[in-house]
Amino acid sequence: MSWYAFAIKVFVVIAVAAAVGALYGRAIEVVTLALLALFGFWLYQMHRVQRWLKGPEGSPPDAHGLWGELLARIYFQQRKNSEAQAQLQATVEYLQDSFAAMRDGVVMVDENGAIKWLNHAVEQLLGLRYPDDAGQTLTNLVRSPEFNSYFLGRDYSKPLQYMALVGSKRIHLRVEITRFGEGERLLFIRDVSNAVRMEQMRSDFVANVSHELRTPLTVISGYLSTFLDSAQELPPRYLKPLQQMSQQAQRMENMLKDLLWLSRIESETRTDHRELVDIRGMLQELRDELAEAYPESIVVLDLDTELSIHGDYRQLYSAVSNLAINAIKYSRPGSPVTLRWHAQDDNCLLQVQDEGIGIDPVHIPRLTERFYRVDDSRNSATGGTGLGLAIVKHVAVAHEAQLQIESKPGQGSTFTLVFPTRG
Repeated sequence: MSWYAFAIKVFVVIAVAAAVGALYGRAIEVVTLALLALFGFWLYQMHRVQRWLKGPEGSPPDAHGLWGELLARIYFQQRKNSEAQAQLQATVEYLQDSFAAMRDGVVMVDENGAIKWLNHAVEQLLGLRYPDDAGQTLTNLVRSPEFNSYFLGRDYSKPLQYMALVGSKRIHLRVEITRFGEGERLLFIRDVSNAVRMEQMRSDFVANVSHELRTPLTVISGYLSTFLDSAQELPPRYLKPLQQMSQQAQRMENMLKDLLWLSRIESETRTDHRELVDIRGMLQELRDELAEAYPESIVVLDLDTELSIHGDYRQLYSAVSNLAINAIKYSRPGSPVTLRWHAQDDNCLLQVQDEGIGIDPVHIPRLTERFYRVDDSRNSATGGTGLGLAIVKHVAVAHEAQLQIESKPGQGSTFTLVFPTRG
């Protein structure tokens, strides 16, 4: 029954009561009694609805008309909400069962940072207990300044990796935090000790092998240089092999030099040797150095900003030098190489642009891999170590910059380091 039909029914009752009352000269009294009867009926129905709403486990009470429709709608919504709640609870239980089976630690906290749930793995990683620690503030139980600072900082765009003490054992943990719901947070904690140890072993191996190879290579290069200095006394058939050996020995020395430099960069923390770097002055110094090393090349400066950045001067100089030397080697004779420093939006862009042979787009995603080469050239003109762009990439990451590469075969390439101006 619609509200309109119900209103008509009420008016009909009042009209009939008024007509009956008029027959006996008591119209007002009869209408008043009819209204009181309707009011009493409504109060009774409201009482029944209220009693059922306190515990609507079963079907609603029988009613007709507008009250019956109202109860039916309430019952429908109640069943719908119960089904949705049951489905949500099943989903939560499924997720908790899934998280419980994970080797990584999982912690759910509310908007105030209090623990709502955690899996068994967290007990081994953070020393927490469930359900004993449920309701406790997470930062009161985890006694790590790095973790607490990261958790309370609310900037979860990057994961946290730190060393934790579990019992008498030191382990490396990686923490990622995701927000959900009304301010709740979901924490994933992983033990990355093996990965850190393997990376350290790799770095130590590269550094140690590089150091060990430097001495024999220096000896070999020294003897080759001595032989080539007296080339006129050598039989002609020995001259070319000795020259090739000298070139390859020099190339190996350059490779060891790059390996040692890359290993050194990797071992330094982001805050090591930080200073305010004058990029304009650095590029001017680099241009002068390139003019001496490559007198036939044209190096152009395009500097339209005075901004400086916080960073490591040696690393930045090495990165830009690698890009500039590559640009010179792969440029056509007489074509310029441009070193550009300018501001754009909230960033500063350091660009090295050439008009050389360009790079096929298929190679660009892999250019920064160690020892990856676009060609198989090994000659003295273009044969590099394959580590230059790996160094550039690592320097960019260490300075929170992005390396962007644009190139078209036959039209040249542009390598851009994008530095955020914040901080």
